[in-house]
Amino acid sequence: MQLQQLAYFVAVAEARHFTQAAEGMRVAQPSLSKQIKALEAELGAPLFSRARGNVTLTPAGEALLPLARRMLADAETARSEVGELAGLRRGRVRLGATPSLCAGLLADALARFHHAYPGIELFVEEGGSRDLVRTLARGQLDLALIIMPLHSDDPALVTEEILRENLVVASPSADHAHRPYVRIEELRRRPMVMFRRGYDLREATLSACRQAGFEPRFAVEGGEMDAVLRFVEAGLGIALVPSMVLDGRPGLAGTPLAPPGLRRTIAIAHRKDVQPTRAAQAFRSTLLLFLTEAARDGSLPQGLDLITET
Repeated sequence: MQLQQLAYFVAVAEARHFTQAAEGMRVAQPSLSKQIKALEAELGAPLFSRARGNVTLTPAGEALLPLARRMLADAETARSEVGELAGLRRGRVRLGATPSLCAGLLADALARFHHAYPGIELFVEEGGSRDLVRTLARGQLDLALIIMPLHSDDPALVTEEILRENLVVASPSADHAHRPYVRIEELRRRPMVMFRRGYDLREATLSACRQAGFEPRFAVEGGEMDAVLRFVEAGLGIALVPSMVLDGRPGLAGTPLAPPGLRRTIAIAHRKDVQPTRAAQAFRSTLLLFLTEAARDGSLPQGLDLITET
């Protein structure tokens, strides 16, 4: 069994199409098909059903897919580790982060890391926390900044809580009543702009409203962070968002929820069964030092607090 064969298998499994998979892997389609057949012969079972032009995984293919992804991810980690023996002059960090962090402090932390380690490539995947957890578990990320707590069906991860952020009710500045806070029950009468499924903010909003005894009324749903903020600016409704994403948006105002308010905890996570690469470890150290210095000099974004060890 060869790693290249596994890579071809995963490509077909994800594309559900041999020709598209071959194009993505930059290989001739007959060569890809030949390698898949060789893999099937070695395993003694067909991996794909090709009935009527539809490509689907067989039970054997379904069983192999997560194992193949793990093997390819571990092979990439091994290559990175060997390449980094030259003293972090080259390598790669694959980082996942929520949209609020990407729009806030993460850019400055990445800039500091890039200045210290210019030969290391940076790949950032922006997404909802649950999506990032799944991507991290598949071995497609080295580290991820996720929302705690983990859910019962989440895979085994090592997590370190680093930040707490306040959630506020975002509304158009022109409609802002300059109140010190708003009670969650008051949202019952307001149409809301809702994030797409997979966003922790969606679940946080639904949970808070249901605990108050009502189902929120959606004006529009399914957006990413920037889209949600633009919809709120346009007057479609209000949204529950981290306070720091409102920086630099004069068209929006944020009102805290009634004390004690609503907060969420951000952690940096990696897979429990895989030691982060040296490049990933260096990024973690750089990020934590950056946050510590920002907390000390008061430059953390509004509504964000560093979690310090006691």
